[in-house]
Amino acid sequence: MPLPPPWADARAPNSSSPWPVVGAVLVGCWSVAVTGPTQIGGWLVDQVLLGFGRDRVGWLWPVAGLLTVLLVGTPALLLALLPRSGVVRATGRVWLAGAVVLGSFTLLRAVPPVHQEAYLAGLAVTAALAALVLGRLARRRPGVVPAGGADPGGAAPRRGLLGGLRPAPVTLLAIAGGLTLLLPWTWLGALGGLLETVLAALAAAALGAVAGALLDAGFWSRFAVGEPPRPARLVLVGGLVAGVALLLLAAGAGQSGAQLPALLTLPPTGFALAALHAAARRRAPAGVVSAAPTRWLVGLAAFGPLAFADPEEITLLLVGTRDVPYWVAVTAGAGLAVALLLAAGYGVLLARRRARTPSRRTAAITVAALLVALVAVDLGPGQPGLYGERLLVVLRQQADLSDLPAAAPGRAGRDARAREVYRRLVDTADRSQAGLRRELTRLHLRPKSYYLVNAIEVDGGPVARAWLSGRPEVGRVLVSQRLRPLPAPAGITRGTDPAPSGPEWNIRRIGADRVWTQLGVTGVGVVVGTSDSGVDGRHPALTEGFRGGDDSWFDPWDGTRSPTDSGGHGTHTLGSAVGRGGIGVAPGAQWVGCVNLARNLGSPAHYLDCLQFMLAPFPAGGDPFTAGRPERAPDILTNSWGCPGIEGCDLGVLRPATAALDAAGIFVAAAAGNTGPWCGSVDDPPAPYPDVLTVGAVDDRDRVAEFSSRGPAPGGAAKPDVVAPGVGVRSAMPGGGYGTLDGTSMATPQVAGVVALMWSANPALIGDVARTRQLLRDTATPAQPTYRSRNPSDACGGDANITGAGLVDAYAAVRAAR
Repeated sequence: MPLPPPWADARAPNSSSPWPVVGAVLVGCWSVAVTGPTQIGGWLVDQVLLGFGRDRVGWLWPVAGLLTVLLVGTPALLLALLPRSGVVRATGRVWLAGAVVLGSFTLLRAVPPVHQEAYLAGLAVTAALAALVLGRLARRRPGVVPAGGADPGGAAPRRGLLGGLRPAPVTLLAIAGGLTLLLPWTWLGALGGLLETVLAALAAAALGAVAGALLDAGFWSRFAVGEPPRPARLVLVGGLVAGVALLLLAAGAGQSGAQLPALLTLPPTGFALAALHAAARRRAPAGVVSAAPTRWLVGLAAFGPLAFADPEEITLLLVGTRDVPYWVAVTAGAGLAVALLLAAGYGVLLARRRARTPSRRTAAITVAALLVALVAVDLGPGQPGLYGERLLVVLRQQADLSDLPAAAPGRAGRDARAREVYRRLVDTADRSQAGLRRELTRLHLRPKSYYLVNAIEVDGGPVARAWLSGRPEVGRVLVSQRLRPLPAPAGITRGTDPAPSGPEWNIRRIGADRVWTQLGVTGVGVVVGTSDSGVDGRHPALTEGFRGGDDSWFDPWDGTRSPTDSGGHGTHTLGSAVGRGGIGVAPGAQWVGCVNLARNLGSPAHYLDCLQFMLAPFPAGGDPFTAGRPERAPDILTNSWGCPGIEGCDLGVLRPATAALDAAGIFVAAAAGNTGPWCGSVDDPPAPYPDVLTVGAVDDRDRVAEFSSRGPAPGGAAKPDVVAPGVGVRSAMPGGGYGTLDGTSMATPQVAGVVALMWSANPALIGDVARTRQLLRDTATPAQPTYRSRNPSDACGGDANITGAGLVDAYAAVRAAR
């Protein structure tokens, strides 16, 4: 008697037509073609919105999930109902269930990425409910072996997570496979906080349970029909069907970005699972097949991307350097290679008719060896430890600076005001934080106090946040982002341009060179402070301008003791302010620096670290509350950064900080942002604040750059205040080189340099921030606005919200200051 074809079912006679299996193949290809691009496209939309400074579209992922359910689930439903072949119907049922599960998981992505613990908890609960429902549905199907249950012959089921007190060799082999898939993650990734890691483990276990319910014993039994059984058919055909089902499961397993590596690594494990089940059928009495191998292999494979990668760091903003996106891609590629090797190896070793499954002892030794290897890799080349987010607790009471006494003009008056502001801020923080600090210390939440904004940064997740939010002295609680470490430095951007032979075009355009040559003013006697990625203090254009002393450099990220730059952005921006050799507006001014960005990302707490240091510098290792020296504060601050919601800021979090700096007589310039040409895009602190001079960018023809953010600011205030050259600006880069960059980041330090020239020309103006801002506006020259639709009617409420007062004019401003 000839063997039936692989799509035939002994319980479904006359089902040998090839058309059902052709339909199944087409539906499987269609499912892959829909799911992969939908997931990648959704992530890209998120990234584009982030890059343009727009809010996430809350309905994006729910709609994408519903669309996938309809496009994949509809043909899968037809497969589950129409063909007479039991195998094809089983295939349709599994893919239909996978599509519905994907749709339910996708709804969870409405949770903001900054709340990763809440997302993982929701995923764990949703996946557990899905596994329960799928298991109940399987038990109701007549003639089908449920997951972990007995076959129609009546054999008793295996019970327990491991398939019994003494796990079967195939279960141990599945655990070994899952641990092998984890190896790249322990080497190249890093864990979040304790709660985040525990929730990731629970979510991964629940995803494994869903896979076990989808690919249950009844599913595998459909592909093992025939006499004698043909394991190769089970591996090839069953593995393909299982791979598509696992692709659907992987597509929903993680926040936007975290699911992408799972799309590569999970589907090939379907072949390994098929080989394991082929081996299990040979060993199990009366054909009993446990779901434990599926649960373990899929659960461990899912744990890697869920636990060892922060989805907020899988971003296009970090592409271009060897940062998290690069290492996640490397890890996903390594995981794909491991998954393919597992599929091929298990298929060859276990799926042959007369293959001998390794003994339980051998399999257990393999698992133990892999566990040791995981620990060794994590403690050796890996990044051991927990790197969860922190919380910024903003207190209700903020210092009252409304009745400061009038100050004398010039530096003496500025220093007196700075001392008084510092005293009031510290007194308010000490008094109002005392009780809360004691409680936080008792709970081992590692509190760190701030005074510039009356706030405390602490460890904690959603539970701590809820508890803190309910305390009467607390105004609100924000997430303070913490970057996970990389397996190797991300790399520093170095310039390839030649050194300038004279003043750069942007210096000439605003007339700074005329200030040097005709007015004899270069910024001598003024100090500019920069908060950015750092500064290459050895660059020939910057080294002579460093103020020096033990209170001119602060690095809250890495604790460096001398000016260094981890990225390149900070060296470039400071060079445009005070660099020598034709790149800086005020080459005679001195500078001090602080690191508030690491790998182009920051957090509310580290932004505060640097702003506090600028108000009252302190020696390395000193206490900002007691060792601050407000008389050593820089005169002007240049800030080419913004704090968006993805970093944890809300609109008002830094408002008390800039108000205090303004009250102390410290001039603050801030970049408008690069999220134009949309109106209302000046919205990331500190750019929208009224006590900050906000700077947009123009090109060499005085046209506002399309990327330059526009007003009005939240609340309706006109922003930016002025514009400056920000397209094709050449300045210093780490390593002694030079580079050309675009952005409002490049425009802002030039305005800070102009203020340095003004205050150098007239020291009596130092500390008179309001008068200085007005002089800059009054002496600005017209700039040409640009519009999103190239239509003047799209003027964002008026050209003042595009060009501000116009292009800053250094020569006119210095003459007016004199």
